[in-house]
Amino acid sequence: MDSSDIQRKKIAVIGGGLVGSLNACFLAKRNFQVDVYETREDIRVAKSVRGRSINLALSYRGRQALKAIGLENQVVSQGIPMRARMIHSLSGKKSKIPYGTKSQYILSISREILNKDLLNAVEKYPNVKMHFGHRLLKCSPEEGVITVLGSDKVPKDVTCDLIVGCDGAYSTVRSHLMKKPRFDYSQQYIPHGYMELTIPPKNGGFAMEPNYLHIWPRNTFMMIALPNMNKSFTCTLFMPFEEFEKLRTSRDVLDFFYKYFPDAVPLIGEQALAQDFFLLPAQAMISVKCSSFHFQSHCVLMGDAAHAIVPFFGQGMNAGFEDCLVFDELMDKFNNDLSLCLPEFSRFRIPDDHAISDLSMYNYIEMRARVNSPLFIFQKNIERFLHAIMPSTFIPLYTMVTFSRIRYHEAVLRWHWQQKVINKGAFFFGTLIAISSIHLLIRSMSLRPLDYLRRPWHWVTNFHNTTCFPANPMELLEQILNVISR
Repeated sequence: MDSSDIQRKKIAVIGGGLVGSLNACFLAKRNFQVDVYETREDIRVAKSVRGRSINLALSYRGRQALKAIGLENQVVSQGIPMRARMIHSLSGKKSKIPYGTKSQYILSISREILNKDLLNAVEKYPNVKMHFGHRLLKCSPEEGVITVLGSDKVPKDVTCDLIVGCDGAYSTVRSHLMKKPRFDYSQQYIPHGYMELTIPPKNGGFAMEPNYLHIWPRNTFMMIALPNMNKSFTCTLFMPFEEFEKLRTSRDVLDFFYKYFPDAVPLIGEQALAQDFFLLPAQAMISVKCSSFHFQSHCVLMGDAAHAIVPFFGQGMNAGFEDCLVFDELMDKFNNDLSLCLPEFSRFRIPDDHAISDLSMYNYIEMRARVNSPLFIFQKNIERFLHAIMPSTFIPLYTMVTFSRIRYHEAVLRWHWQQKVINKGAFFFGTLIAISSIHLLIRSMSLRPLDYLRRPWHWVTNFHNTTCFPANPMELLEQILNVISR
């Protein structure tokens, strides 16, 4: 495909959030004519920003995508490294669980600041046009037409060669693809909701250790806190909806927090806690899977539109950014041929995005319940030891997911294999110890009864005969004094 053909291609990116704006940068670099349609007003000039505000954890996959458009250093400079989990027990005791080696960390990033940085990057390309306040009404991929509604409230048809759906978990683009034959879709609301609170700065600094993801695990629910650049922490309480519904008054809230998060109450402040808890209701979390991610050579889904996941592995944004990077790599491979690139993108990414969706569900159980277990800590130590002595053979699951670009589904397969090796090794050594113990017990029981009485005397006799103690006690004392005086 020559450059003049590329210039004629028009691409409509639906959604100007994190994945949509990043995608626009990748596509603009290829000289496509890109139009981005975003329902919200421009967040850079808006008085208030609506939508999710759960802090983001930027890791290797996301950083690689940002690096490809030259934005990694700028974004990293606005993040706070988190090198370990800091576990807060009910008694107030704190313990650290490192994420990986000393050089490995994830970054706490503001969603709003990152989105603004990406929008600024998009606008630097002359072949990109942003359309804020434009809602998608209809999507007809076969005809290459979308219908949008702008501020003038007049529906407008727009023709394009490719529609890229980056419009989130409740994607309008995906809803139109669901009407197509053989398009599979499933969604699951988990029974837990989330609510955000704030730990303000203390004496101009952080109220807690800043370079950690703080976790208060309480088995069926938990609270986490991530550091912000303004020295505050954003706390997120994850809990079953029925538990939220029991907290009807300020007194209920304070009693609940003093019971389960006593060390957090003075950090948040009683008055702020009692007020902020009722500002917004607990928000729902949804997990979405679909297949395929494309329709012919005219439409493709990325990010939450293709695979919305719960936030417990910190990979929602990173997986969406990797979608953009993988798509860009495939465009290189197939020389911008959309008819080849789109089917391959679906084939390649669906197993990975479904795998990280399942892992995110699993990690919620780990974060709220298992991190308190001594057996869990012991297992993590074994994994770190095996990784240290066999770095290329044994890699912990978290390391594969967070600090590499090993495909998500391959990481899961490798994790299962490693768990089998550990379990079989533990069984082997346990069996060996049991057999050795039984052997020693049988051997000791076979001794004649008087051997137990004779043995101590034999030990003393043997010790006396094999040492060089002088026979004369005074001679021994004299030797000791000579040594001391030297």
